[in-house]
Amino acid sequence: MNQPTTPYPPGGQRPSAATQAPPVDDGSHIHQQQRLVLLVVRGVTYLVYGVIVAVEIILAVGFLLLLLGANPSTSFVEWWYRNLDRVMEPFRGIFTPIELGMTGGNDVPSIFETSVLFAMIVYLIVGIIISAAATWLSSRLNRLDADDRAYHERLAYERQAYLDRLSAEQVAASNAANLEAVARGASAGSTGQTPPPPPGGTPPPPA
Repeated sequence: MNQPTTPYPPGGQRPSAATQAPPVDDGSHIHQQQRLVLLVVRGVTYLVYGVIVAVEIILAVGFLLLLLGANPSTSFVEWWYRNLDRVMEPFRGIFTPIELGMTGGNDVPSIFETSVLFAMIVYLIVGIIISAAATWLSSRLNRLDADDRAYHERLAYERQAYLDRLSAEQVAASNAANLEAVARGASAGSTGQTPPPPPGGTPPPPA
């Protein structure tokens, strides 16, 4: 299969490594705006998820307090019922609570609050959706970080390859200069001329 050829300047001379410098990291590969939006959205998602977890705890404990017939005159139960009323506002009156009878000692009815149970199920579904969204956002951010690392690794590889090419060209140029000097000395010797002394050396004795 024919390999595509790289066009070179007129005369067929391949460009040197100095003319093939590696690309400069100008930061254009990093989507800063997209990353910022993902970070903000993920932060809001985690905040909402934390609120959902707190609401679930309030509903679960409130459901147990109602079921066990806790005394509402105590400060803790009163405070918890007050918070339960706040989170139950959208679900109030959906179902009729079921009274299971009086509890001993407190003369407080035991109530199976089906509306609270329904609210727990709804908030649980919302929490699962929020958790899945947070997981997706985290995976998206990880993918952006992986792309950034791959870009920098490729840039470092191209930089090292450029330095290797430059060093090889310098060595080749030095070897070519030495061969040319040897060739000139051999040519001068064959014509009977005295070869020029090497730089910094003493002239050869006359023949």
